[in-house]
Amino acid sequence: MTYHKIQTMFKRDKEDAMIIGDWTDPVFKYLQNNLWKCTEKINGTNIRIEITPTPPSIPDLPCKVKFDGRTDNANLPARLVNWMISHFLYPQMLIDLAEKFPDGVTLYGEGCGAGISKGGGNYGPDQTFILFDVRVGDWWLQREAVNNVAETLGLRHVQVVGDFTLHEAIELVKKGFQSEFGDFFAEGLVAEPVVPMFNRKGERIITKIKTRDFKNVVTSK
Repeated sequence: MTYHKIQTMFKRDKEDAMIIGDWTDPVFKYLQNNLWKCTEKINGTNIRIEITPTPPSIPDLPCKVKFDGRTDNANLPARLVNWMISHFLYPQMLIDLAEKFPDGVTLYGEGCGAGISKGGGNYGPDQTFILFDVRVGDWWLQREAVNNVAETLGLRHVQVVGDFTLHEAIELVKKGFQSEFGDFFAEGLVAEPVVPMFNRKGERIITKIKTRDFKNVVTSK
């Protein structure tokens, strides 16, 4: 399953300026003073790792592992693919994945590192994978469980920066804050309500805001 789009907090005008106070979704406006769990936004390329069980007729292959980007046809950097192959496609890891996730699992994260995006080298010289979400069947795992999956599989994962109102999150991103992954400013925050919520379409309530958004802003009238 492809990863859903994360809506930005505010709309933009014709000059691409962010309009502070003009929310992209009325739900954000309604929940602006509630607490949102905020994690660091990673600057890289979206990666999806699908792990599915294999039938008993293929006893020598405990599970199948497929690497994709945001879409099924996305082109992935060769160095990143080689890293994922070396990390996931060896016999003991396949056995462990099949035992831990007998019904399958999808790992969502960011491919990052030197050469992937501007400033990608801040995350390290190698191209690797940082986990930020996990889906098992129809269930999105909560943050503590996502972190446990990452630690079990030996993966880096996004950190919770804090539980903030959207206004507090905006002020933190506007000011800039230290990344958990090195001596540089984080790209921004991804925020979802402390109590997970969904809209009428069954889509997650989740939003993002980036420090660079504040280079060009206007205020809603």
